[in-house]
Amino acid sequence: MKDFLLVFRADYNSMPKGSPEEGQAIMKQWMDWIGGIAAQNKLKDKGNALRSGGKVVSAGNVITDGPYTEIKELIGGYTVVKAESLDEAAELAKGCPILSAGGNVEVREINPM
Repeated sequence: MKDFLLVFRADYNSMPKGSPEEGQAIMKQWMDWIGGIAAQNKLKDKGNALRSGGKVVSAGNVITDGPYTEIKELIGGYTVVKAESLDEAAELAKGCPILSAGGNVEVREINPM
């Protein structure tokens, strides 16, 4: 089996901003989806959500604040799965709750160093 990174992207402005109860319901969807992958013994690392702020290091060792929520698409988090192929990993991504919120999942094979 190979390892694949699932990167969760979404337009920050289109993400649901509901009540705490709605937030818990969305979190349950995520845990159910990740649990389903784990039940198939294909979960390598459940990953984490990412906070919106950070720093960007550019050429010449220039450090700036960012990324900013004004940017159309933000990376919201990641998960690492095990699969036989890129196609199989993409199939695992089909159940991701971010898809119902207008986001997308980038699926990339991890190239061990």
